[in-house]
Amino acid sequence: MLRPRALGLALLSVLAVGCDFKHPSAADKQATAGGPEIFQLCVQCHGAQGQGRREFNAPSIAGLPRWYIEAQLRKFRSGARGTHFADLTGMQMRPMALSFHNEGDLTTIAQHVASLPPQPVAHELAGGDAGRGKTYYTPCTACHGPDGAGNELLKAPPLRQASDWYLLAQLKKFREGVRGANPLDMEGAQMRPMAATLVDEQAMKDVVAHIATLK
Repeated sequence: MLRPRALGLALLSVLAVGCDFKHPSAADKQATAGGPEIFQLCVQCHGAQGQGRREFNAPSIAGLPRWYIEAQLRKFRSGARGTHFADLTGMQMRPMALSFHNEGDLTTIAQHVASLPPQPVAHELAGGDAGRGKTYYTPCTACHGPDGAGNELLKAPPLRQASDWYLLAQLKKFREGVRGANPLDMEGAQMRPMAATLVDEQAMKDVVAHIATLK
């Protein structure tokens, strides 16, 4: 028979092993390659300058904030993004995020992409009314700002450097529950009700047309 104190220590030992609490090791924090080298994996879809390629459903990523890039890569890795059966483009991205060997690689690629000069955004959608869109955008200013610059404290990304086709696609995903419905995606859950206020595709095009005017 173990004495109470010895039994307690034994149980703690078992629990510690079973829960497998681990902090990232030094190796996990060390990138396996430099940013430009890791970025070659991204070039095939996002382009050599991170300008995006619509034919691959790949948005412009050059100059996006490091915190946002890291957050989205972690969501793809955890399954918070890119696992819904209707999110075909997210499913294309998830294996790419899973290919990063460790946290060091993820941080390094985020730093590199954030350092790239923002690329000119091509506005390709037709039929949006920026005047109506300005009214629809009013609730968005609380997080994304009146100028669409975003807010790190609120985890709201910048919008004004995003392609209009990409913004429309994401609004549809949020409205339909393809994005933001996963309980791991807390920021996406905040965005879903905002997208739901846009009653149809025309309203989405209108607000996207307004965002295209922001500087």
